[in-house]
Amino acid sequence: MAAVEKEDAVYQNTRKLVLSPNNPFFFKGKAGEGIGGPHAGMDMIWPLSIIMRGLTSTSDAEIKMCIQMLQRTHAGTGFMHESFHKDDPQKFTRKWFAWANTLFGELLWHVYQKKPNLLT
Repeated sequence: MAAVEKEDAVYQNTRKLVLSPNNPFFFKGKAGEGIGGPHAGMDMIWPLSIIMRGLTSTSDAEIKMCIQMLQRTHAGTGFMHESFHKDDPQKFTRKWFAWANTLFGELLWHVYQKKPNLLT
């Protein structure tokens, strides 16, 4: 059970704000777009933010975009990192970040269970 329904107006407006240039920690670049924070540095995107965006989305296109972005930004390591630079995924923090890797698995499992066609 969710704290609020996905259709809730306050939730929708908050999600729209957080995932926009109006959020000073929303970064968009050549490699991807997502939320980061000051401890990882400016222009550094948290894969966790992309994963949560996918898990909370009701849009097939957005979910697929999130999965594809995560596939493109692991810098050839096969693992999710704490953060990656919005323009260069080869610049990342924490080579191994279990929290992001585990949650990425949750995203893929969720999509496989609910919308397997998005994984092709």
